[in-house]
Amino acid sequence: MDYPQKHGKIAFGADSVENSIKKKTVKLVIIAEDASERTKDKFKKICEQFDISMIQMADIETLSKSIGKKNKAILGIQDINLSREIEKINNGGEALG
Repeated sequence: MDYPQKHGKIAFGADSVENSIKKKTVKLVIIAEDASERTKDKFKKICEQFDISMIQMADIETLSKSIGKKNKAILGIQDINLSREIEKINNGGEALG
C-alpha cells in the first residue's frame, strides 16, 4: 500500500510533528482523542503559536493504522490539499473524488 507519508505529505510522532511545525511545513495537526492530556495541551499551544488548525479525532490505533504505523498519537499534514479535505470531512462535508 502507498501511504501518504512516503510522499512527504504526513509527519508523525510528537518530535517529528513539532519539528515540522517549527519549519512551517505543517498545515493541519491531527491528534488522537486518547492521546495524553499533556500531549494535547502541548500541541494546542504550539498550534496556536504557529496559527495551525488542530483537530482531535479517532484513537491512537486508528490514526496509526491510517498511515501504516504503530502507536502514533499525532499526525502533521503537510499537503495543503490533503489538509483541506480532512478538515472538510471533519466539519461534515464530503470528500472530493
